[in-house]
Amino acid sequence: MGKTVESYRMALDREAQRWIGFARALRKEDRVVFEQLMDICRNYASAGSNATRPVMFEAMIMSVLLHQQKILNKLEKK
Repeated sequence: MGKTVESYRMALDREAQRWIGFARALRKEDRVVFEQLMDICRNYASAGSNATRPVMFEAMIMSVLLHQQKILNKLEKK
């Protein structure tokens, strides 16, 4: 039997754990922002899962960019 492929959410959590050293080195207020970025990635987990990108970080970055673009669009409308 072949290996079972882990879910996207599990892979995302594993990738976030790989960045924990970076997060710990941040100032407290920046750690809060880092966690917000990870939450954004989790919010777009369905889209990331369907992207089937071999590099997890690519889907994470696209999630953050999409979220930021939505905020920019709202600000421009104001």
